[in-house]
Amino acid sequence: MDHPSNGRRKFLRSSALAAAFLGIAPDQLSRAAIEAKLDLLTSTPAARGKSVMGLKKAPIEQVKVGMIGLGNRGSFHAKLVHALYPKAKLTAICDIRPEYAQKTADFLKENGQNPAVYTGKEDAWKEMVRRDDIDLVIVVTPWENHVPMCVEAMRQGKHVATEVPAAVTLAEHWEMVDTAEEMQLNCMMMENVCYGDEELWLLNMAEQGVLGTLTYGECAYIHNLRDSMLSKIGYYNQWRIRHHISTDGNLYPTHGLGPVAQYMGIGRGDRFDHLVSMSSLQASLTEASQSIEPDNEFYNRTDFVHGDMNTSLIKTDKGRLIQVHHDVVTPRPYNRINALAGTKGYHEGYPSRLSILGKEEHAWLPDEAYQSYRDKYKHPIWERLKAEIEKNGGHGGMDFVMMYRLIDNLHQGKPLDMDVYDAADWSGVTPISAISVQLGSAPVQFPDFTRGHWQKERSLGIQEFV
Repeated sequence: MDHPSNGRRKFLRSSALAAAFLGIAPDQLSRAAIEAKLDLLTSTPAARGKSVMGLKKAPIEQVKVGMIGLGNRGSFHAKLVHALYPKAKLTAICDIRPEYAQKTADFLKENGQNPAVYTGKEDAWKEMVRRDDIDLVIVVTPWENHVPMCVEAMRQGKHVATEVPAAVTLAEHWEMVDTAEEMQLNCMMMENVCYGDEELWLLNMAEQGVLGTLTYGECAYIHNLRDSMLSKIGYYNQWRIRHHISTDGNLYPTHGLGPVAQYMGIGRGDRFDHLVSMSSLQASLTEASQSIEPDNEFYNRTDFVHGDMNTSLIKTDKGRLIQVHHDVVTPRPYNRINALAGTKGYHEGYPSRLSILGKEEHAWLPDEAYQSYRDKYKHPIWERLKAEIEKNGGHGGMDFVMMYRLIDNLHQGKPLDMDVYDAADWSGVTPISAISVQLGSAPVQFPDFTRGHWQKERSLGIQEFV
């Protein structure tokens, strides 16, 4: 059987378009030049520090938090941090828009906190992260700002947690990993779906062998955001739709992929080996742009490059297959799929259904039998925090569970549930899928962000919750 790299070379399309995407000068265009550039992009650079797997730091009696970005998502995160007072305290907040910063400041002051406020200029956040009374910086800004903010905060001695995706380009992914290793600090991507009730239940079943040997997973981010992306008031400076002009690939993989990666022990005994990606034609945004207000920057645009649907296939080192979909522009109902197949069982989400070998022939388990599995394998954190989850919520409660674990682990001096390597692996699908699409759906190797440490099997921190 051919090695994946041979398959890549077999299907590699040596074209001017691919060369331009990879930054190769026209007079240097050749198959060898494209392959050399691709190998360089996906290679592993020399380490600048030691691994931060299982990083333990001294317990923090009160986790002092600085937050950058106070829009809809950031303002809600601020409320979750406040809900954990006095274990956590917001000492400083920042947003370029004064009205957003003030709104969160007013809420906190009404509830007994008095954070310093930074606003009004693009680099106000740099002043904030230099403060010596911040332990953790939470970044809730447009994607392209995540790595610059996380890196600067780590260089100022702060742990960081960033919204998804953690990074955009492969160079940014390595900068994030290298800085965390150099500074020996936590850098966590805040993938809230990994804390969902259904996802933690399925993780329990997977780890306890209920589904047998795992072979296949399918996941997605299918969420119609067309109107909000085109709206002049939906996203700050309409930042999200700009990625649909610059990149054709899987722009937002982590909500679906994070849980599946945890089920399969990615970075904990298995790893993403290579990926193949392809996109459909682009039609929805062009058609929708014809009916918005003429003074909108995106009125009647025809230069969107991201296909309406992107599908990527990932092969792992152990031979497992993961299918990842991205569609944020068609009328399809919201779906993350959350499918997991093993030799003894199969689960599929939206709605959640379960099939167990020998229980029902060619059918899903009936409601009573399904519920018995839900009750038996329900993750204990959802029972322990039931009252607080109901009070604080956030996507059904997963947001609160995520923030609780982030703050509580720093408070206790325990390793965080997700590390910088998880962030790089899951977010790395975006640039790697874009390369594959540009190369005619050629297989592209995944960089090893762990530098070989993935081979050591280790438990997930959330599974050690007592």
